[in-house]
Amino acid sequence: MTGDPLAELEARGAVLHGHFELASGRHADTYIEKFRILQWPDLTTELCRLIADRFRGQANLVAGPTTGGVILSFATALHLGLRSLVAERRDDGPGREFRRGFEIGPGDRVLGVDDVLTTGGSVREVAAAVAERGAELAGVGVLVDRTGGKLDFGVPFFACLSLNIASWAPTECALCRGGVPVIVT
Repeated sequence: MTGDPLAELEARGAVLHGHFELASGRHADTYIEKFRILQWPDLTTELCRLIADRFRGQANLVAGPTTGGVILSFATALHLGLRSLVAERRDDGPGREFRRGFEIGPGDRVLGVDDVLTTGGSVREVAAAVAERGAELAGVGVLVDRTGGKLDFGVPFFACLSLNIASWAPTECALCRGGVPVIVT
């Protein structure tokens, strides 16, 4: 990595410019494609090293949400010499849970990781799954924070790259009014 995460993500085609409809339904002129980050093992592991360095000694487990968080949890845990857990979507309703015999409970301090932070929903679901098991969320690390630091999880937070990317309701979108075709993400 060049030392400049934004330049690196742009050079590798992960920062896209245009007219995008986000999963939330809102529109934006910039989109971060997490899978274009995760396709590069060298870049992904280097970014996870930055997260690991920030939280070294503060957790005894690392956990991320499916899908992208699986890779990030593994790579970050590898740098820290810790176990990596995955919080999967519940089959019986909203939220996430730890399955597959993952052992987590009281006394565990968990570093939550995720790829691109937009609303914080996945991170909050991981935090709830951690609390449900009686463990404590020790911190949150993400590759890219699209909110420019506007979300607070009540624990130490680190983003390898923080951007303030505006989004709009479709009815307020100047790109829609200008007839620019929308790309659904």
